Amino acid sequence: MICRANSGHPGGSLSATDIITVLYFHKMKHNPKEANWPDRDRFVMSKGHAAPVLYAALAEASYFPKEYLKTLRQIGSSLQGHIDMLSLPGIEMSTGSLGQGLSAANGMALAGRLDKKNYRVYCLMGDGETQEGQIWEAAMTSGHYKLDNLTAIVDCNGYQIDGKVDDIKSINPLSHKFEAFKWHVIKCDGHCVKSIIEAFEAAERIKGKPTVILADTVKGRGVSFMEENPLDFHGKAPSPEEKEIALQQLCKIVFDDK
Repeated sequence: MICRANSGHPGGSLSATDIITVLYFHKMKHNPKEANWPDRDRFVMSKGHAAPVLYAALAEASYFPKEYLKTLRQIGSSLQGHIDMLSLPGIEMSTGSLGQGLSAANGMALAGRLDKKNYRVYCLMGDGETQEGQIWEAAMTSGHYKLDNLTAIVDCNGYQIDGKVDDIKSINPLSHKFEAFKWHVIKCDGHCVKSIIEAFEAAERIKGKPTVILADTVKGRGVSFMEENPLDFHGKAPSPEEKEIALQQLCKIVFDDK
């Protein structure tokens, strides 16, 4: 998708791929044939620039034909560079301006409580995104209202567009900050399916407070030259030659896992 468009965000999409895969194909209740099914679980991609991995999951889950993935970032396509809830089935919230997703997820979680629904709400944020003040206003709200039907995930790949998160503005100790805002904190390996599943299942057992999963990830996961140069591939498409190398490496991971 990104190479065809010659535009997009491969690094942060690949760091979140295992998390998105577990959510859409193991954990969440959702129905592609009825995208607005009232009892569905909700997912908010707060780091909206990682749109490609969400589009890939939605297409794989049959929300729209896979062939449509070829239209990423083209004029007239619903597959915009940052996701738009009004143009594509299965999208719960328009995102791209960082820091806003958790607030929307709070609203969905509160609505579920008021409507006496048992759906869960999931919100994926970037680690650099947690530098945004609105994240902490929202986190305070989540804790205050004891939103135990809400699970946030932080994709802790260590990088943002300008450099290392620790160098730009350190967010550590992130776990202690969430705990101070009355959250339950779980840490997991964000590229180990078993670890991710266990983290989500543990979150469901927590009552009386929201849960955040701090997922240890690698930007550009599975593609050697992206892992080695994460800043170069925050928002840049690989060259045609790099694309072939990346696809070979990613395919090898898939078949090795099988």
